[in-house]
Amino acid sequence: MKNQKQFVNRSFLFLILFSTSFISLKTIKKVNIQDIRIFGSELFSRNDVVNNTSIKFPIRLISIKTKFLEKELKQNLSLKNVSVIRQIFPFGLRVQINTRAPIGYGERILKDEKIFGFIDKDGIFINKENVDERFLKKFTLKVFGWEEKFIKILSEILIAQENYEFELVKITFLPNGFITVEEKDLKTIFLGFNTKLINYQLQIINNLKNEYKKNNFPEKIDNIDLTDPNKPKIKVFKP
Repeated sequence: MKNQKQFVNRSFLFLILFSTSFISLKTIKKVNIQDIRIFGSELFSRNDVVNNTSIKFPIRLISIKTKFLEKELKQNLSLKNVSVIRQIFPFGLRVQINTRAPIGYGERILKDEKIFGFIDKDGIFINKENVDERFLKKFTLKVFGWEEKFIKILSEILIAQENYEFELVKITFLPNGFITVEEKDLKTIFLGFNTKLINYQLQIINNLKNEYKKNNFPEKIDNIDLTDPNKPKIKVFKP
């Protein structure tokens, strides 16, 4: 009985040592492109993952910084979220992708070149090649002059549009930061430079839209100046 117990203990110890050694060997094994498995989207390939990160493959599994890889892929592929997990069984990387859904067209200037793509509800610019075709349709909204510094203010405008009654068809950011929007019925609206006023300005746009629906605008609107929201100026169309 004692010998049997000793045999079981030795076998268990051997199994632990073998498993530990096996896992250790696996972690120093190099990950190749074919060891990358992608889930959540058929839009991206293994090459897309490799080409959009500064990590050079093949690379040892233990050397891969998953958080750094996630950050690069999320930014370079315009992803809503991405999770990268190092795996022993099966060996390699598991990449779980969550793509963004566009709500409008977008245009940005990069190195003096116009780049056309899409905008999602968070104000993020999505390159055309990074959009799932299932989400594509004929959008009414267009955003011009997109830059990273405008993401927060653009998101505020888009959220307000969801909560209010107006329908924006164009949002334009000039290089100097001046903002204009175009509403379906109210036409061009000048918001100006002061982004701290944006929520107040959007409330006024909503109020004007409600008045428009009540037919309280006898003349056709040309543009509205809300750069000073306390003194809105409405210019009517004169043929």
